[in-house]
Amino acid sequence: MAYDLSDVRILVVDPSPFRRMLICDVLKAIGVEQFEAVDQGTTAYRAASFDIIIAEQVMLPLDGLDLARMIRTNPDSPNPTVPVLMIAASPRTDEVVAARDSGVTEYMAMPFSVTTLYNRLVFIIEQPRLFVCDGEYFGPDRRRSVKDFMGDEKRSGEE
Repeated sequence: MAYDLSDVRILVVDPSPFRRMLICDVLKAIGVEQFEAVDQGTTAYRAASFDIIIAEQVMLPLDGLDLARMIRTNPDSPNPTVPVLMIAASPRTDEVVAARDSGVTEYMAMPFSVTTLYNRLVFIIEQPRLFVCDGEYFGPDRRRSVKDFMGDEKRSGEE
């Protein structure tokens, strides 16, 4: 692992003390020196000084999806463009779609490996996603890539 993560400030939000400790131990192992862990999304929402937020999807009283929506859309949000990496124990397709539509930047299933977390963090840093605001949605562009399409179904006006 060659990427220097020592200056990246990460907030971990998870109601489970065990998972918080595990994630923090992994962060230390990959060279993250500046991190904090909290047990509630309401605490995380007020955090402005972090570069990345890692949040569990299932939390109370504010779940990870609500946290992402608040970060993205609340006028009082201290940092509406902070990348949010959502983690979930048993993600279903509809949960991943809901997370994407809530403004989550990346999604990761548990259990995860040290390498997987490291790669996600590097991806977030090295390939930041543009933000989109279309009236109903504000968050990272949900498209992974833009590809040229040359077939009969090409949209008119695309040349």
